Amino acid sequence: MPAITCFIRYELDAFQREAFRTYAQNWGRIIPRLGGRLLGYWLPHEGTNYEAWGLVGFDSLADYEAYRARLKADPEARANFEFAQRERFIVREERTFCEDVRP
Repeated sequence: MPAITCFIRYELDAFQREAFRTYAQNWGRIIPRLGGRLLGYWLPHEGTNYEAWGLVGFDSLADYEAYRARLKADPEARANFEFAQRERFIVREERTFCEDVRP
């Protein structure tokens, strides 16, 4: 179990959920290759139609920072960020770092 989990809350353009699905599926290949432990991406099945979530685990904040540096240098990761910016399906993104409190 990761010691630190990056909890990402996305506010989406509700009419572009499928674009977000593609974006999240792309991260499914990229994140593990660059050292993050992808716990998953979620879109609501019903109810609120403008939110999505992603969780990525790391052993420490230092590991997260090293991962972010690899992310910025990776062509596939940069292309996925550019896809999101070009298509504008993410309205807002919030990150919270959580720690595991189980004994």
